[in-house]
Amino acid sequence: MRILVAEDDRGLREVLVQGLEDAGYFVDAVDRGDDAIEQLKFYEYDVAILDWRMPGVPGVDVASWARANDRPTAILMLTARDAPPDRIQGLDAGADDYLVKPFDFGELVARVRALQRRPRGVDAPVLTRGGLSLDPARRHVTLNGRLLNVTTAEFHILELLMRRFPAVVERKAIAEHAWRDETEPLGSNVIDVKMSRLRAKLVNSGVRIVTVRGSGFRLEELT
Repeated sequence: MRILVAEDDRGLREVLVQGLEDAGYFVDAVDRGDDAIEQLKFYEYDVAILDWRMPGVPGVDVASWARANDRPTAILMLTARDAPPDRIQGLDAGADDYLVKPFDFGELVARVRALQRRPRGVDAPVLTRGGLSLDPARRHVTLNGRLLNVTTAEFHILELLMRRFPAVVERKAIAEHAWRDETEPLGSNVIDVKMSRLRAKLVNSGVRIVTVRGSGFRLEELT
């Protein structure tokens, strides 16, 4: 399960990230509302935890953007604003749940689990290029109609390449998306090894992974 944390308080953000990762979640974190929107544009998150007051764009406006753009992510709003009109505003903007600061971390995790169980009205779209299809909701990849066996890291890499198609995806973006610790693959040949294995699996798929020297990688459809 992938979670986005958008919180400008560095100490609280680090606590949230560490605690959620210890609970077994894959977490991305930003400290600005506009950065949260950029993340939501490119990645399918199961849950987004949004602080109400952030630089750039307030969390309530991030929630509004997500709903206006049919993002399927469940949204948990964090805020010190506990008056009923504030809660109503947050929920009307598109938040699925609301947690007032200060809060108990165990309660936050319980609310995340509840949001995970709650069916969403909008399914994540299946990504298709050539004979390759990737289903973000079911977490599987098919090649010419047959299930393709890929590792978790390979799935995340392929998802990012397909979402950004036909743009070049930088190595740093790949590391951030496919590994919990982005420093792990950087400065080594880990990403290149993963790309080599993916290329072998994509034979006869109608697409290929192209290395853009000095920049990163992109997906190309074969004609």
